[in-house]
Amino acid sequence: MTVIGLATLGVAGCSSSGSASPSSTGANGGGTAVSAPSGDTASNSVTPLEPLPTAVPADLNRYYGQKLSWTSCDAGFQCTTFKVPLDYSDPSAGDITLSAVRQQATGQGVPRQGSLLVNPGGPGGSAVDYAEYAAETFPPVVRAAYDIVGLDPRGVARSSPVTCLSNSQMDAYTAVDTTPTTQAGVDKLVGADKAFAQGCEQRSGKLLGHVSTVDSARDMDVFRALLGDAKLHYLGKSYGTFLGATYAGLFPSKVGTMVLDGAMNPSLNAFQLNSQQAGGFEVAFNAFAADCVKRPGCALGNGSVQQAGQKLTAFFNAAEAKPLPTGQSRQLNSALAMTGVISAMYDQTQWPDLRLALADAIGNNDGKELLALSDQYYERGPDGSYSNLMYANSAVNCLDLPAAATSPAQVQQQLATYTKDSPLFGASLAWGGLSCAYWPVSATGSPHSIAAKGAAPILVVGTTRDPATPYAWAQGLAAQLSTGSLLTYDGDGHTAYARGSSCIDEAVNNYLLRGTVPAKGTVCH
Repeated sequence: MTVIGLATLGVAGCSSSGSASPSSTGANGGGTAVSAPSGDTASNSVTPLEPLPTAVPADLNRYYGQKLSWTSCDAGFQCTTFKVPLDYSDPSAGDITLSAVRQQATGQGVPRQGSLLVNPGGPGGSAVDYAEYAAETFPPVVRAAYDIVGLDPRGVARSSPVTCLSNSQMDAYTAVDTTPTTQAGVDKLVGADKAFAQGCEQRSGKLLGHVSTVDSARDMDVFRALLGDAKLHYLGKSYGTFLGATYAGLFPSKVGTMVLDGAMNPSLNAFQLNSQQAGGFEVAFNAFAADCVKRPGCALGNGSVQQAGQKLTAFFNAAEAKPLPTGQSRQLNSALAMTGVISAMYDQTQWPDLRLALADAIGNNDGKELLALSDQYYERGPDGSYSNLMYANSAVNCLDLPAAATSPAQVQQQLATYTKDSPLFGASLAWGGLSCAYWPVSATGSPHSIAAKGAAPILVVGTTRDPATPYAWAQGLAAQLSTGSLLTYDGDGHTAYARGSSCIDEAVNNYLLRGTVPAKGTVCH
């Protein structure tokens, strides 16, 4: 899921079919050719991502020459670890250890085609967890042909993870008001952002300058070589599309099959990404509300979508003034309530859960179910422990792009743009853009285009009402890639493959198994 509001930049999110909440939503339908509008482009000037030399540098030979040792783990899977340099510009500065998992191809009826590296996004989502999910749920024909492989990127989960706060500190952090309207509220939010950044520096200072997407893409090439694959076969969702596209830009001649589902546009700056993502969540909420108001007992009423949004805003305001009980020591305030609503936007199959949670909260003053949705978003376990999703997310985002805003005054100037794109969620994403302003390490990345000239055909998948990665981003990435092809899913939810659409699955499977991209303009309904 995406990371929004106080916690970080709202750049992109884990696929909703990741480990936190596996899902299979979507509508079946056939492909039809239509003319689509051009993709979203950045107004800022961008430079192209240039490929790296094809020959392995001498000082990296020892990493490319490692031998993987696979051991049995997790009921039918195999696990391994390997070393990569902390700093690719100075390999003598030390190593870090990365962890990976695989399930070998079943080989039932089709020849083995190599390893399919998968990534659910985030940044910060565990690819190891996602691989274990994908190895059970991806179409059998793909699992027959490919080893399903997950590599936790550097800084994430099992791969030298970034850490920042204690669990109790994280509880407090996630509850800070992300839509302050007073100076005291602004001061509290800024103080929380600064404390978060300081915690990351204290616990993970050595790592923070070396967890960029470029670093992780270079790690993937080391791993490709260790797997014995001449080409990288890859399926990335959400932020995983940015990681995959970055790999293609750096190593175009090493691209095999590559599916980028729920795509990001690398040419956008952090402000553009955040404000446009706010619009994506607004579109997704409007789809939910249009469904809800037709149902008896909808907590947002049975009027118009606009009236439903107004009722939700009134509820957020009331929850901030008087937080709701939840049956535990934590109460549900507006920040946690908004996160709970956004959590359910990723997956249409969670709309019933959200309807129930809103009915309990608005009708019965019971915040338990909405808090559970918020906890799902933050990957907070029943024992109160958090995964490192949020910590890795901040570390990668703040290194990849300069902050969307550098001061509260700048946020105030940007608010009109955000709230125009999203009256409900815009202010929260606007203030979330401030978090990287206090990061202890300066950004090493900037907006750029990715052409990946010379790469094999790359398949980009976009969903028209995707809340976290707006459809225009997929159009923009497909247009940048010299060999990019766009496959459209006219539907709801975050990402499309292996989530219920037979049309999407058939098109992607055909590409993965035969290298054939869908006809230009193909739209699945």
